[in-house]
Amino acid sequence: MFDPQLLRTFVALAETRSFTRAAEQLQTSQSTVSQQIRRLERAAGRTLALRDTRTVELTDNGEAMLGFARVILSAHDAAASYFDTSAMRGRLRFGSADDLALTELPAILREFRRLYPQIDLVLTVGQSPALARRLRAGQLDLVYVKQEPGLPTGRLVRRDRHVWVAHESTRLDPGAPVPLIAYPDPSLSRAAAIDALASIGRNWRITCNVRDVNGALAAVRAGIGIAVLPRAMVPTDLVPVSPTFGLPRLGEIDFTLLTNPRAAGGPVDALSAAIVGHSGD
Repeated sequence: MFDPQLLRTFVALAETRSFTRAAEQLQTSQSTVSQQIRRLERAAGRTLALRDTRTVELTDNGEAMLGFARVILSAHDAAASYFDTSAMRGRLRFGSADDLALTELPAILREFRRLYPQIDLVLTVGQSPALARRLRAGQLDLVYVKQEPGLPTGRLVRRDRHVWVAHESTRLDPGAPVPLIAYPDPSLSRAAAIDALASIGRNWRITCNVRDVNGALAAVRAGIGIAVLPRAMVPTDLVPVSPTFGLPRLGEIDFTLLTNPRAAGGPVDALSAAIVGHSGD
């Protein structure tokens, strides 16, 4: 019903209480401001401002219109901003550690693609060290990986703790080597498991080498051994077993975003903000 341009002119007049200053603020002429205020008054069917040679005062209807105008313009600007960002274009080569890709990331990427349909998102799923190497080689623009806590590189999304995980039916002889399900080197979870066991003089053996998190979970569910996972990623059908089996406490792990400095900032910043914002929910 009300033209946003007329409302914007009216807000400028109400805030400056001067046709001259409103015209300066809007970078237009005083006569244009006067014309637009008259057009808004005709549309509203009410007198909105009383003028004399020196001052401008709002009528009661003008005060009411000022409140409505601010709400309408705020919604208008929000809609314009939303659809402007939707028009963002470019190619984004994004890498994610495989276990991170199984948690909240699919929902984040669905929403990202809905908001930015013109961005060509190319997803690579793998292990954190390999993704970090590809980022340094310029083959990826942004990666979401696990790192040792406290490293100065990247943007911390959140911090978690590694835990020992097994199927509830798994049993472990206290004198027997700990059966480990592990990724090949280099692997943060593998190193965390072996270093922790070595710190208490506990023997171990690799009962299953896996290439991805699905393989690790399948092996744990089959009772082949014990794996190390971030606490937030333990499936409901598996259980932490540190106290049960007398295993040492494990350290923390950071979930971090690493950026290629040569990548286009817009798409990278948009996806980074989506991941960090979701983590804060």
